[in-house]
Amino acid sequence: MGNTRDTAFGRLLLAAVSGLVVLAMGACVPNGKGPQTRADEPAGMQPAGTAWPLTAREKSLLYDAEQAMVQSCMARKGFHVWKVPENPVPEDKSFPYVVDDVAWAQRHGYGSDVRRRIDRVRRTDPNRRYLQSLPPQRRTQAVDAYSGKTGGLEVRLPTGATAGRSTDGCLAETEGKLYGGLGKLFRAKAVTNSLASIRRADVFADPQFRESTREWAACMHRHGHRYTDPSRARAAFASDKAKDHKEEVRTAVDEARCAHSSGLSATAQRLDARYDKRLQKKYRAAVDSRLQLERAALPRARASLSGH
Repeated sequence: MGNTRDTAFGRLLLAAVSGLVVLAMGACVPNGKGPQTRADEPAGMQPAGTAWPLTAREKSLLYDAEQAMVQSCMARKGFHVWKVPENPVPEDKSFPYVVDDVAWAQRHGYGSDVRRRIDRVRRTDPNRRYLQSLPPQRRTQAVDAYSGKTGGLEVRLPTGATAGRSTDGCLAETEGKLYGGLGKLFRAKAVTNSLASIRRADVFADPQFRESTREWAACMHRHGHRYTDPSRARAAFASDKAKDHKEEVRTAVDEARCAHSSGLSATAQRLDARYDKRLQKKYRAAVDSRLQLERAALPRARASLSGH
């Protein structure tokens, strides 16, 4: 892999140059069940060791501090940047295994309307417009100022891939200052960020999940849908021109209802939690390291934002 540029701002910056826009949300096409957390409750990974997960509010604090620090750094280098909303399309929701929120499906189907809103956010993003307005050489300089030009850090991921990143640029400067060191943070984040894909692959391969999927398919068949698994149902509506919105909503609602009546939703959640626990135990050092670094960064984040 190339340099890791893992903040929403960075993804938008680079996207503005390449035309490949990835927004600051989980997925452009909602496709999985995401954890729903209150702002005052621990969010994300459960504690594997001594460090307790950050609350949603604390994660937002770190996000805001990173944005502000990168913005200041880029200004020193002569570039204008705008802060990226942490959750620009709140109705975007992830369903990695099966759509199981009936109310959401009734409003959005498989999310074609959400995709259109994401496209609008992408087209009107001020960072995208700004970078596209720059001459090519200046545009390249802006990306280099943000992400850096040199290598320096590399880590082997649990997936077998290798991740690397630059040690210069505004992102590196910001993370080094905020988290008290770049190398340890990069390695911990790279490893922990890769665990979700491993966990989901484990769930899909589990015999219990496959059996529940067959029961789900039987339920869908009784409602007039011949899909063997949720991914095929979703794929049928991946293009906004594939079918009309009423049919999309009807199919998604049936999927959500069948997800509950067949037990697929409950099975997926149970297996997801089981494999999550195993992975966090296996990679406890990286999980704890990240949590400890994030907790230690909170006072620095508050101090940084108080100065803006």
